[in-house]
Amino acid sequence: MVEPPDEQVRTIRLSPYRCARFTRSAKTTAAFVAVAIAGAASISVARADEANAKSLLKAMSDYLAAQKAIAFDYDSNLEIVTTQQEKVGLASSGTLILNRPDKVRVTRMGGFANVEMVFDGKTVTMLGKNANLYAQVEAPGTIDQLVDVLRDKYHRPVPAADLLMSDPYKELMPLVKEAKDLGSGVIHGIECDHLAFRTDEVDWQIWIAQGARPYPCRYVVTSKKVKGEPQYTLDTWAWKAGTEVSSDGFKLEIPPSAKKLTPDEIPDLSEIPSIFSRKGAK
Repeated sequence: MVEPPDEQVRTIRLSPYRCARFTRSAKTTAAFVAVAIAGAASISVARADEANAKSLLKAMSDYLAAQKAIAFDYDSNLEIVTTQQEKVGLASSGTLILNRPDKVRVTRMGGFANVEMVFDGKTVTMLGKNANLYAQVEAPGTIDQLVDVLRDKYHRPVPAADLLMSDPYKELMPLVKEAKDLGSGVIHGIECDHLAFRTDEVDWQIWIAQGARPYPCRYVVTSKKVKGEPQYTLDTWAWKAGTEVSSDGFKLEIPPSAKKLTPDEIPDLSEIPSIFSRKGAK
């Protein structure tokens, strides 16, 4: 037997360095696979979470749209940011009664104002009780059309207007970039589904009562483009719908001594009192 020369003998060995490098490589690959799987799971959960948030909001919207009559009490808090970067909250309370498609009564009482607005399908009447001033505007049409007129022409938004429209989901969702279902929360003793939505301009959250009557219990809007990110918060309770709502003639008695102005001339109708002025306003 001829033995091969020594230089032709090859003994394959793995150095400790190579073993360590191989082990690290295997661990890295395993970790990468685990992260990839977790990432895929996270995406799947996120999509399901977003779909669930939209589904819950749509259910609320459908419920509200189906109610011919709605009544509730509310508290609102409007934050403003001063030029000294101090955040101040302006609190108000009020009531709302609505008969679809074209009648609504809203009251609001705060530290600076006591106002009432009534729409009978043809005319909207607004009364500043403290200032003893009122305005009347011919605005025949639906509640949807009234909300647009008050907001766009007279800069007098109706509290929670998006939630009162004939299709709240259509009003709320067009600009939404992200939606989350954040689980449960309790508002005024009512267990709610807590949802969060994001747009380019604002973040908004809503707490919707669980059960057969999915009405909004809290609505919070955060203005991201305004320095200090002020919020508007609306809490509602004592919800009634259908035959639970008391009859209302949707008439507003005007005191004989009240002075008539246009809606934009009555300072009490604005949620921002006259002691505050918008930056840049003249």
